[in-house]
Amino acid sequence: MVAPRFSSSGEPPVLAYPEDLVRRKAELRALLLSRRRAAPDPAAAARALAERLLGDLPLPQDAVVSGYWPLGGELDPRPCLRRLAARGHRVALPRMQGERRPLDFHLWQEDDPLVAGGFRVMQPAAAAPRVAPDVLLVPLLAFDRRGGRLGYGKGYYDRTLRALREEGAARLAIGLAFALQEVARVPLTAADEPLDAVVTELALHRCAPAGRA
Repeated sequence: MVAPRFSSSGEPPVLAYPEDLVRRKAELRALLLSRRRAAPDPAAAARALAERLLGDLPLPQDAVVSGYWPLGGELDPRPCLRRLAARGHRVALPRMQGERRPLDFHLWQEDDPLVAGGFRVMQPAAAAPRVAPDVLLVPLLAFDRRGGRLGYGKGYYDRTLRALREEGAARLAIGLAFALQEVARVPLTAADEPLDAVVTELALHRCAPAGRA
């Protein structure tokens, strides 16, 4: 059982998970951070991933696609975003609204200025037009073929995907990763939103529904 701890500030409740699950996630994060740092030739992997995504996973021509600005050793989505923009897709980047809140998305073109947000993540200025993405390219630390995703533990993408999906429109969540970030099973909770697909430099994985914990 996951016990909610309610905040008096009006923020969403903080969920308290069993210590064993928290430990397993922390250990997996440490392992995958180390593994990801060892990825050979990240620039070539990003180019190969872009080729695979655009070739193997056709997107509706009018889809708004959100990416992310790479942080640390994350796989760089910018080759994907450039090619999607060249095909006529509107491209967006996320902007943080505050702790434990879903992300906002703002239109972005390659020459647009960015500002530093929380955790040193570069994001569009608040004045950039807001949009609701149809397709989200999502960063991650680990994934499995059932759609399980392990992030950094702050829950931003889980809250964001849940909010978008609750609006009723189809939202496609695609994880971007190096192949070496795959694991047999990501430990999950009911708060973890599944991915619909994961693309690596080697393969496209269409995901079956992920189980929990």
